[in-house]
Amino acid sequence: MYKFLFSSKWLGYLLLAAIFATGCVFLGRWQMDRRAETLAEIQRVTSNYSATPVTFDQARDEFNQLDPSREWTQVKLQGSYDVDGQRIVRNRPLNGQPGYEVVVPFKLVSGETVVIDRGWLPIGNKTPGRPDSIPAPPSGQITAVVRLKHSEPTLQRGAPEGQLASIDLPTYAAELGYPLLTGAYGQLASETPPVADMPQPFPMPSVDEGTHLSYSLQWFAFGILMFVGFGYAARQQARNAAMDAEDAEVLDGEPAHTAAGARGRPPVPRKRKRPTAEEEEDAILDAQGY
Repeated sequence: MYKFLFSSKWLGYLLLAAIFATGCVFLGRWQMDRRAETLAEIQRVTSNYSATPVTFDQARDEFNQLDPSREWTQVKLQGSYDVDGQRIVRNRPLNGQPGYEVVVPFKLVSGETVVIDRGWLPIGNKTPGRPDSIPAPPSGQITAVVRLKHSEPTLQRGAPEGQLASIDLPTYAAELGYPLLTGAYGQLASETPPVADMPQPFPMPSVDEGTHLSYSLQWFAFGILMFVGFGYAARQQARNAAMDAEDAEVLDGEPAHTAAGARGRPPVPRKRKRPTAEEEEDAILDAQGY
């Protein structure tokens, strides 16, 4: 009954189903990998974001090469800002609005220099390509609490004077002309003493894992349904082939009502012959006793 499955046409259908299902599995696993990355980021945020700050001595190695598990760790720094080295970073949207971030070198009391991202500024209305004003950092010796972030990759695009295309610490250090610790920078959490005019602080990163799990399950389901559909089509083809074989037997001489009954269908009623007028008149006379 199912010998047709070995035909070139149905083997081609099976191959297409297998290719489609393989693609669905690949996309489902890709979504699962993205979910694993998201869950790891959520774990870092929940563990490090609000934890007690560590000292710079405890975090010095992270500023040279940041361990991914230590991202968002709070570090307490003491030193002063190098205002002349301040830059704004282009193309930094926040909550759907375009803007900039303000980065400033921070010279530690130990003599080393790190970079602090002080916050976000909206695009300006007065001068295109720049914020309307850039709040100055506090002067003198201050204490800053920052959260560790990875240095960003180099972007193959330029930026106007006083601006950066990304927080690429090695490129920033080359522009400043003095060494920076380039393994990580700090996203500002607080400054002491504070200043009245500040860039907008960054919101806490999202801890929502998103829709990766539901998308992955959908892709796996699509792959399974492809084979379910193939099986259903094969079953229908087999049923149609069986009915065609029975019809062929009828054409070979088997009575129609017998063949129909074998298939579980009611026999076709025979058409009755209509009586003539003379026969109808004789029937009426017989009924009246004549």
